[in-house]
Amino acid sequence: MFGLGMPELIVILVIIVIIFGAGKLPEIGSGIGKGIKNFKKATSDDDESKKINDSDEENSKE
Repeated sequence: MFGLGMPELIVILVIIVIIFGAGKLPEIGSGIGKGIKNFKKATSDDDESKKINDSDEENSKE
């Protein structure tokens, strides 16, 4: 994972706690999780719409 080991991850976590505080971490985590979920949903919806459009074009050719 990008050459990051456990010590580097711990340092990054400590810096995040110092900047945002321990109380904000759950909010930040949930926000990141929602963002990732929306991104995955948008990409899968885009793939599904391409499949639908492709099948519509094949049906219209016949």
